Amino acid sequence: MRNVVIGFVGSQLDAGGGAARWEKWRPTVSICQHENLLIERLELLHAGQHRRLAEQVKTDIAAVSPETEVRLHEVDPRDPWDFQEVYGRLHEFARAYTFKPESERYLMHITTGTHVVQICMFLLTEARYFPASLLQSSPGRRPGSVAVGQWSIIDLDLSRYDQIAARFARERQESTDILKSGIPTRNAAFNRMIDAIERAAARSRAPLLLIGPTGAGKSQLAARIYDLKHARHQVKGAFVEVNCATLRGDAAMSTLFGHVKGAFTGAQSDRAGLLRKAHQGVVFLDEIGELGGDEQAMLLKAVEEKSFFPLGADKEIQSDFQLIAGTNRDLREDVRQGRFREDLLARINLWTFRLPALRERPEDIEPNIEYELERYARLNSTTVRFNAEARTAYVRFATSPDAQWSGNFRELSASVSRMATLADGGRIGEALVREEIERLQAAWQPATEETLAGLLEPQQIAALDLFDRLQLQAVIAVCRRSSSLADAGRKLFAATRSKRSSVNDSDRLRKYLARFELEWARVGGRSL
Repeated sequence: MRNVVIGFVGSQLDAGGGAARWEKWRPTVSICQHENLLIERLELLHAGQHRRLAEQVKTDIAAVSPETEVRLHEVDPRDPWDFQEVYGRLHEFARAYTFKPESERYLMHITTGTHVVQICMFLLTEARYFPASLLQSSPGRRPGSVAVGQWSIIDLDLSRYDQIAARFARERQESTDILKSGIPTRNAAFNRMIDAIERAAARSRAPLLLIGPTGAGKSQLAARIYDLKHARHQVKGAFVEVNCATLRGDAAMSTLFGHVKGAFTGAQSDRAGLLRKAHQGVVFLDEIGELGGDEQAMLLKAVEEKSFFPLGADKEIQSDFQLIAGTNRDLREDVRQGRFREDLLARINLWTFRLPALRERPEDIEPNIEYELERYARLNSTTVRFNAEARTAYVRFATSPDAQWSGNFRELSASVSRMATLADGGRIGEALVREEIERLQAAWQPATEETLAGLLEPQQIAALDLFDRLQLQAVIAVCRRSSSLADAGRKLFAATRSKRSSVNDSDRLRKYLARFELEWARVGGRSL
């Protein structure tokens, strides 16, 4: 195949006059002087102001390599340091050029041209707008070979380099392991979410929003995101965690933004505030929906401008932090109700990730049990294990629809920790597992009034007959132990299924709940 080189004339490296120019290494001329690289054609691009230099280079190539045809192309960006402008001009050239890859081999010479030109040529070649390999040249190292120099071809197909590909895959795996705390999760949706978080955390400093129920692991994941960014030298400040549900009034302002002496009663000295402490680091604001309106307004300014006023101060302070926010609330509904600022939500939800509840990840319960046992061993310097039968019984219960796990991973952690603490001889037996299961089941049987209070208004509950109240409570209990609306319907109407010609348990349950102005999602179901 014929070799065709595409290059950009170098205003400095390719320049030279008189006989002395032949003693100098000029990349574009020199590349045509190699016996082991016969160039059929050189497509030489140049800016308008370098037309004379391009013609000189063409003449010199004709003298040293008469078999090489040199074609000059004027590619003249208005601003040679404007990345978008240069890229656009080179892209236009590539689109207009007629490539014949079946008979010609294209080499993109990236040694000359401005840095902007070289970067753009690399990107266009990588994207295959130029179906070429990269050609790189350099001066010769031995006496007498400086002017001719040496050359090498860079192959962009990294998949051909097994060691590089393996190292890249290993580093990606290590990154996701950090985010998962080393737990070998099996839930496909959760693993996809972790992969997305890894890419977003590595490439962006914009705020991240973690949504999920209490105990789903938002705080732990935020800390792991910080660990990942710190390991990659993307942050060098501290990780600061704040539970916004604990902040009220002046204490909220002071805790987040700091205060000056005398700002309010009891402010006897200056206080820096946690956002300032997080400078060049990461701040995790858990339950961000609990912040008051004034705090929300100041937080928006701090996120956008990286500056804010401490309480009582007349001078701004700077703090360049990355925000990770957590919530178990529907912030869009809070915006509609006027409880949360729409502009703040728009600023923090560029990267939004929903953490599933524990019961939505039954396949991950078993590896998390092992993780909790290992964590218990680290904290207490003692190893505890299940007997085989006890382990089978506990895993069977923990992954069954009867296990509500209303406290999610936090509740699972407490459950394992209880059994490990009570285990004799470092072994958790069947009797201990039975006791723990009974304890959990009792905790998951709330009183009727308490359950309905979270779903219905007081006047609605008062209007219910005791019969309806007890029946609704029983239905809700089944719904909360079911994986879907259809699963709950099958359990509730199993006895009469064979007696009906038309079976639509989901619709039947949906209509029953609608009598009380309830929807499936509100009674604790996992999915439709």
